[in-house]
Amino acid sequence: MIASISINVPLQAYLIVAALLFCTGVWGLINSRNAVRVLMSIELMLNAVNINLMAFSSYLDGELIRGQVFTVFVITVAAAEAAVGLAILLSLYRNRVTVDMESFNLLKW
Repeated sequence: MIASISINVPLQAYLIVAALLFCTGVWGLINSRNAVRVLMSIELMLNAVNINLMAFSSYLDGELIRGQVFTVFVITVAAAEAAVGLAILLSLYRNRVTVDMESFNLLKW
């Protein structure tokens, strides 16, 4: 039988992890020229938001699942964003044979 160990992790630890994850996503979004890396950076930022939602939900209202419901919605939106973003990247790659963000000038006059 496996013993259940309950460890109380303070809210600040979750917030620090989420802030580091969000800052990593922002840095990747600003620094990257590759479109796939930009999409991955956006996903990192959304996961940091999910960590915050779960941490505050657990900290503020333990019995209610408001944060978990919002997290499921964010995950759903992130999955739709990834699908649409990858579809757009695939069509751009077929036309331009590159995923470099600097070479995407299709909407310029």
